[in-house]
Amino acid sequence: MTDSTRGDSVLRTKPIEDVLAQQSDPGGETGDRPGLLQRRLGAKDLMGFGIGIVIGTGIFTLTGIEAKTHAGPAVVISFAIAGLVSLLAALCYAEMASSVPTAGSAYTYAYATIGEIFAWIIGWDLILEFALGAAVVARGWSGYMQELFDLPTTLFGEDAPVNVGAIAIVLLLGVVAVVGIRESARVTNILVAIKVAICLFIIVAGAFYVRAENLTPFVPPSRPTDEGGSGLDQALSQAVFGIEPTAFGFAGVLTAAAIVFFAYTGFEAVANLGEETRRPARDLPLGLLGTLGICTVLYIGVSFVLTGMQNYTELNEGAPIASAFEAVGAHWAAILISIAAVSGLTSVILVDIVAMGRIGFSMGRDGLLPKSVSRVHPKFGTPYRITIATIIFVAVLAGLIPLAELASLVSIGTLFAFVVVSLAVPILRRTKPDMKRPFRVPFSPVVPVLSAIACLYLMTNLTVETWLRFVVWMALGIVLYLAYGRRNARLARHSSTGADA
Repeated sequence: MTDSTRGDSVLRTKPIEDVLAQQSDPGGETGDRPGLLQRRLGAKDLMGFGIGIVIGTGIFTLTGIEAKTHAGPAVVISFAIAGLVSLLAALCYAEMASSVPTAGSAYTYAYATIGEIFAWIIGWDLILEFALGAAVVARGWSGYMQELFDLPTTLFGEDAPVNVGAIAIVLLLGVVAVVGIRESARVTNILVAIKVAICLFIIVAGAFYVRAENLTPFVPPSRPTDEGGSGLDQALSQAVFGIEPTAFGFAGVLTAAAIVFFAYTGFEAVANLGEETRRPARDLPLGLLGTLGICTVLYIGVSFVLTGMQNYTELNEGAPIASAFEAVGAHWAAILISIAAVSGLTSVILVDIVAMGRIGFSMGRDGLLPKSVSRVHPKFGTPYRITIATIIFVAVLAGLIPLAELASLVSIGTLFAFVVVSLAVPILRRTKPDMKRPFRVPFSPVVPVLSAIACLYLMTNLTVETWLRFVVWMALGIVLYLAYGRRNARLARHSSTGADA
């Protein structure tokens, strides 16, 4: 028994050999693996899942909100900055995912490098990210459907006492997620094809309506915000250093970058599919980097066209793209854009549910959650018990609780996971120098350290209120770990057996 797995230490680590042994593949690359997740996905499927979760709420709403309130036309730069930070993190994910293709992604990477307590915190954090993300988007989907088809507000949209529309879409997509990963991939790929086509349509058609005067000045001059820089809505960095909060200018561009980072959250869901990928060493890096490359280009193109079509001060915060086409007389385009929004939000919900199931599956397999939740369906090859549990959880949240104000929690949770994965790369290179790494982050440890610093900086641009909620959620998670996970972890049982022997 090595020091890393001995005793009751909350910093005990899970050997990489143990991680890989849990995925032993008696059926070969493509064969059936009884009791294990099935390898049925290729690089295109992974990019479909990635684009399916990334292209959603951000491109249809955040573009207008952040251009109008923080950055003006320079919201294009904000999306580029957020995309660059995500790319740095994606390089780190690509090395870890290709070396340790696992269903737990950041959770397992933390378990193998910096210790069990940090792995639990990351797993707990990712559950928050994907659950809130799915619930928020489900409510958004319900609102778009209500507006598009004039459905009753008593059942659909934010005015409904119980948002039946949000519950219905969660349950419907939950069935798809339980039935199988191939079925989930097919549905996601269809939805992705629709919304990518519409995004390209927005860029090409909108370019004809771009006017230079709408893009001038590209970076509006800085001015004090109306809030006065006090209270829980103030950015953490401003509260700590006593900086007067401003809108626009370069500070506004950075603030917008921290917020539009929400638009990129979720691409790490691709790493959660490592155990279901036919050739993880090749396909996982392609899926991760391909997702970010395509999405960043689309975000920059759409935000540039949007702010060029209509002056940023006049943008509609609820449906900015459709309203911009309405403003230039292209009424017919609004319907296509609404359809794209519905399909975009649908795929986000599905991928969120799939990702949550894989994280819970990994935590159950390690004993940090009850082992029964990690049971794989004998026919569908999916972790059906934990998936069903997460579907019920998300449906309750989506149906009963207005979650718009909690959206920033998704960003802080993702950024925190990115910090851990970035630091895990140089740590694992030092502790496991001989481990096979099909993909290697260039210029390590410089790139991983830059990634961690950039993510931490964006976290400081989120509000004090967001940080307080995040700390409360993390504190609750630590209590649950100390009460259950620490004693029941697989490593704890192995340690006890070794001591008895």
